[in-house]
Amino acid sequence: MPEGNPITVRDSAAAGRAPGRRVDVGRVLVYAVLSVFALVVLVPLVATVLGGFKTLGDLRVNPLGLPSTWVWSNYGDILLSADYWVMLRNSLVVAFLAVVFTILVASMAAFAFSQLRFFGSKFLLGYVVMGLMFPTATAILPLFILIRDLGLMDSHIGLVLPKVAGGISVAMVLFANYFRNLPGELFDAAFVDGCGYFRFYWEIVLPLSGPIIATVAIINFVASWNTYFLPMVLLSTPELFTWPLGLMDYTDERGSDWQMICAFVTLTMLPMIVVFLAAQRHVISGLTSGAVKS
Repeated sequence: MPEGNPITVRDSAAAGRAPGRRVDVGRVLVYAVLSVFALVVLVPLVATVLGGFKTLGDLRVNPLGLPSTWVWSNYGDILLSADYWVMLRNSLVVAFLAVVFTILVASMAAFAFSQLRFFGSKFLLGYVVMGLMFPTATAILPLFILIRDLGLMDSHIGLVLPKVAGGISVAMVLFANYFRNLPGELFDAAFVDGCGYFRFYWEIVLPLSGPIIATVAIINFVASWNTYFLPMVLLSTPELFTWPLGLMDYTDERGSDWQMICAFVTLTMLPMIVVFLAAQRHVISGLTSGAVKS
């Protein structure tokens, strides 16, 4: 064997390792950037949770550190308050109804647009998707007049209907993209067996759409849970307030008791966090469905 061969082998091995080093450096940079973004999100969240365990003086002196004395009664007082549970119930009712109606309406419409061909379908789909361009605030005056004329002011159903209308555009885009990527053989086999459109949608398409349903549900649940502007305009009775309005009402009552406000915010964020963590796997698979053609 020639003497130069070992050097050639070593050079080839070093050359083979070089791309690996570049990939590792890139991965480290990606993780570093993601870690910075995670800290930006987690630091205020953790500070709010810990702030609920502090006294007011401790919170002012040490806003980001651990409590010098853990005051569990801050959370206990809120959990024993009837107002908190009324506000939480209102938010859950409004979010649940908004999610259910948005999924039903958007999935039916998306199924029709993705599987049926009729005159003006592209125009109608584009018209619906145009809703993505307009925030709710731009239509608040005609919306207020419409809800008032329907006699739905100061009611949860009057709050749910605008939320459903505002969430349909995004939901339809997600559903339509998912339905288009269902196997065509599935449709052919169902129609050969005499399955109608509605039965096919209800018994076959929806059971296969778990990931995208979870995605739409989470997006609309979070949007409904955090909405402040619409409840502020449409609700006036404190017993009907959702949590953003309840928080403002609670802040007015408590004044400068920021440790109690931190505890209140933590307890109102908790249901949303639990729901998102429970469904995050389905959300990711739903958002990435159709990204790669089979």
